[in-house]
Amino acid sequence: MSRILRLAVAVAALTVLVANGSTSGAAVPPPGPVQPVPTPRQLAWFEREMIAFVHFGVNTFTDREWGTGKEDPAIFNPTQLDARQWARACKAGGLKMIVLTAKHHDGFCLWPSALTDHGVKSSPWRGGRGDVVRELADACRAEGLELGVYLSPWDRHEPTYGDSPKYNAYYLKQLDELLTGYGKVGELWFDGACGEGPNGKRQVYDFEAYWAAVRRLQPDACMFSDVGPDVRWVGNERGFASDPNWSMIDKAAMRLGKRNAEQTHGRIDGPDFVPTEVNTSIRPGWFYHAAQDDKVKSLDHLLDIYYASVGMNGVMMLNIPPDRRGLFHENDVARLREVKAVIDATFACDLARGKPATATRVRGNADAYGPAGALDGNPDTFWATDDGVLSASMEVDLGEPVTFNRAMVREAIRLGQRVKAFAVDAWADGQWKPLGRGQTVGHKRLLRFPDVTASKVRLAIEDARACPVISAFGVFLAPSKAPSAST
Repeated sequence: MSRILRLAVAVAALTVLVANGSTSGAAVPPPGPVQPVPTPRQLAWFEREMIAFVHFGVNTFTDREWGTGKEDPAIFNPTQLDARQWARACKAGGLKMIVLTAKHHDGFCLWPSALTDHGVKSSPWRGGRGDVVRELADACRAEGLELGVYLSPWDRHEPTYGDSPKYNAYYLKQLDELLTGYGKVGELWFDGACGEGPNGKRQVYDFEAYWAAVRRLQPDACMFSDVGPDVRWVGNERGFASDPNWSMIDKAAMRLGKRNAEQTHGRIDGPDFVPTEVNTSIRPGWFYHAAQDDKVKSLDHLLDIYYASVGMNGVMMLNIPPDRRGLFHENDVARLREVKAVIDATFACDLARGKPATATRVRGNADAYGPAGALDGNPDTFWATDDGVLSASMEVDLGEPVTFNRAMVREAIRLGQRVKAFAVDAWADGQWKPLGRGQTVGHKRLLRFPDVTASKVRLAIEDARACPVISAFGVFLAPSKAPSAST
């Protein structure tokens, strides 16, 4: 264990003792990390939980999904572009970041790149002096959101594409423009798409150089691609992660094409910590199409996606495409508000918060690691067992019969992902009734089940890679009727 990591673990242990108001566990060492563990940038990424994707460009005006690279820049002319409207709508929807397609596969640049004329500087928008990236960066700062950037490696317009050394140098210069000119960037999105076909151009992307540039210019930014380096694709664009969802993979093996189930489920013994970003669009397409105005995903569908992404140890990335005005369509904005209203109403009151609890096993029998640490709302405290104890349960006395239909479990993920199997039960009608079970937990696991009225609830950790370290356990009541979304 490195000196820095040993210090971090010691500080975490002290935090636990202070937070629980106990010194009886002062001689009991905290659980050690189980490798691999997340980096600080990955921990910050987990906390975003829901982020936005914004597909915007010449495809918005050609009604296509993939451009050819031959589009006339003059077609890009949004009449009412308002990035502040995007940011306000995302904030109202609970989204913490906006990732913009600064350049899609057609090569059209939404910023005035000095490296090509194929972009906004050759369009009539803002008299050729516009900069979508700048306007969005300013809007994000004004609304307290983070900025992310998508820069497609595949470029159907750039003449050097296919001459690998020349194009890689071009791409690195574009990265430099985006990562030095717009303030802090929280995420870089590297799409693996390429539709050149067997007779198309052969371009070898120098991803190692791309990643090194990001680390140098924006060291706190997470990078997304199919296999990381920081976060990975979940393997589908439907917005659904699956159980189990391990945050670990073997990046070297996956880069050789050995992905299969590992893309979606991860690997319990993977040497690399690379959690899943779960992407989908609020509409059938990624870019705006007027014919899809009445095909915005329903509230129930988006809530299903929330539980299968944020509630499955991932981050939900929802695409909202601006229309030809340069605005989010009214239908999309209204749906975002509805989703946020339901989530807020569901998780406003944790019915287990601060309730008395017991556990079958507690690390060193120390109060500092008892079940109260999972019920206090403090992410730095936790319930833990002794090393080698891989199964245990905690029982919460709710005080009186209460009705609930959701459960949340969180691990102290900074110490590594551990749980392999768990179950949640309720004491009702004089017996324990199963509510739900699962395999992995990770940063956050959410369970849905029919309304149950019970006076006690139990979390059973049935198996784990190492001693379980549970930072949160709660139960909630989702409303039977969607609350009205504030405007």
